[in-house]
Amino acid sequence: MGLTTEELQYLGSTDGIIKTSRRDIPFVVAGRKDGAQTVAATMILADLAGIKIFATGGIGGVHRGATASMDVSADLDELAVTDVAVVCAGAKSILDIGLTLEYLETKGVPVIGYGASEFPAFYTRESGFKVDYRLDSPEEIAAVLQAKWDLGLKGGAIIANPIPAEFAMDKAVIDEAIEKAVREAGELGIKGKEVTPFLLGRVKDLTGGDSLESNIQLVLNNAALAARIAVCFSSRRAS
Repeated sequence: MGLTTEELQYLGSTDGIIKTSRRDIPFVVAGRKDGAQTVAATMILADLAGIKIFATGGIGGVHRGATASMDVSADLDELAVTDVAVVCAGAKSILDIGLTLEYLETKGVPVIGYGASEFPAFYTRESGFKVDYRLDSPEEIAAVLQAKWDLGLKGGAIIANPIPAEFAMDKAVIDEAIEKAVREAGELGIKGKEVTPFLLGRVKDLTGGDSLESNIQLVLNNAALAARIAVCFSSRRAS
């Protein structure tokens, strides 16, 4: 399971830890430093270790206003080239989810909804956007992953696993908090890799900590699904 800098921030554990993506890995390794991997970096290290499936909270994506800023997460390009599947609760709802899905389509990355036809938005089970394919069992997902890689089709896949309903946040509440946090980031001139930690931190504050509990529960839910898919995938390869 990959813990991102933002998730460690929730736990109060980011002191001296470098947010580590593809470009940062050699510097962290050479300097013997501590790094919290992005999804992109976790995919790379998982691939080196022969791990085909891992879980995280939510993937990075196309940021709001990216048509001007060109702020697009390296996670999306990594998903296009590295043969690792990522179980997540969708894309973080602070992002432009529509453009994120368009980018993934362009890169040929399949977006699978686990038991869901709609792409989840991290804190909520709905985003208003459809997934490419709905699959309802770990066995089906494992079969698709095996077929993809056996055919030599490079790149990973997204398994979008909606947050359990009992831990999902009210969409209107979370949307209002996100809009306010985005405005504040613009007013403060926060840019680049500092944007996501700032926005998630402010959303946590604006929701009275409710988003933290949701974050914890969706990560646990994703880890459980990733484990079931991994068992099925391993069994298929063994046979």
